[in-house]
Amino acid sequence: MMQSDAFIARFMALHPKKIDLSLERIERLLAQLGHPERRVPPVVHVAGTNGKGSTVAFMRAALEAAGYGVHAYTSPHLVHFHERIRLGGHLVGEEALVDAFETCERVNDGAPITFFEITTAAAFKLFADHPADVLLLEVGLGGRMDTTNVIDRPLVTVIASISQDHADFLGTDLAGIAREKAGILKRGVPGVLYPQVDEVRAEIERVAARVGAPLVIGGQDFDVHEENGRLVYQDEDGLLDLPLPRLAGRHQHRNAGLAIAALRSQHRLVLEDRHFERAMQAVEWPARLQRLNQGAIPALLPPGSEIWLDGGHNVDGGRVLAEALAELEERTARPLVLVTGMLSTKDSDGFLQNFAGLAREVHAVPIEHSPAARTPEEVAAAARHAGLAARPHASLEAALRAIADEAFPVAPRVVITGSLYLAGEVLGFNGTAPK
Repeated sequence: MMQSDAFIARFMALHPKKIDLSLERIERLLAQLGHPERRVPPVVHVAGTNGKGSTVAFMRAALEAAGYGVHAYTSPHLVHFHERIRLGGHLVGEEALVDAFETCERVNDGAPITFFEITTAAAFKLFADHPADVLLLEVGLGGRMDTTNVIDRPLVTVIASISQDHADFLGTDLAGIAREKAGILKRGVPGVLYPQVDEVRAEIERVAARVGAPLVIGGQDFDVHEENGRLVYQDEDGLLDLPLPRLAGRHQHRNAGLAIAALRSQHRLVLEDRHFERAMQAVEWPARLQRLNQGAIPALLPPGSEIWLDGGHNVDGGRVLAEALAELEERTARPLVLVTGMLSTKDSDGFLQNFAGLAREVHAVPIEHSPAARTPEEVAAAARHAGLAARPHASLEAALRAIADEAFPVAPRVVITGSLYLAGEVLGFNGTAPK
């Protein structure tokens, strides 16, 4: 066990709730630490329901192509906590992480604080102590009361796709959810907006008008589409003719467009067309329609199987995944088999309904290290309710072996999905943890 794991275990016990939306505790600790959040590099702050991490990945690839030193903060991690914090393009090392954790634990002195709050304080300390040109800062949950919303003057704020998720904290009213996400908007700071449904866009526009934040709106001020196998981006500054991004799925075209618009809306960091072109070819973001070609899992499945991993876990995430799989089916027809594990806090029925008529069968699996996981029997029942054939299994390996024993007319397309926590277990099992 890494030394940082011991700190993480202790941090989990500092507050009775895993999530308790408030800025009071983080502001107290940051003040005690000497306000590291005021000494971080210029910030691009990113909120949204789906696509935040992918948008950050596109921006990071473009900025690094331009030679900038880039810090990044994302969550959750898949295999190791270190994935959440990138310092100048590299995952934080164990020694630096332990040092930051140790300082935060000592300064906090046992005061009530959530896990995300104290670890975000540690991240701000690391970002302040290590020079870079920019910090890409992803919201944890919501926006207005999120722990990351202590940055007074970011370079730009970005709001990715908004839909329902975390209903127990943000509710189910789309306008209310949009209002919380729009809480990261700041006076005089450009707010760049993914193309949203009318209800969401109208609410964000109301918040922006109230705080005095100029908006750059997808589908209005910028647009992106595929044309002749290329990605075409256009805004008032001109047109970019780019390669299609490495990240699979048409929704990633829109995330790429959002990233480009965000970087073109600020004027401190200078990027050229060639940097965006390089970004489309270099971008990586694990467990978002990630192809698994090597490792333990391909060795267990029938030769020639096409294996994908996607951390989609809410209704809208299921929708965009199903759209991407339908496109793959149009290009190359294969039997589609889902391996699915989900949390009890997610709408399993709504997620799985997206795959009715598309998937041949669902193999339901547990998420081993999450007490909030649905049982395989519950996931299988939800799949059947959605009109899908389904079987529960005691483990991921048992599901994979069951698929290997089936008779398929051609090698199947196997998609493992339903939870980022499951995705982390899959990458660990496969031996392909993010680097």
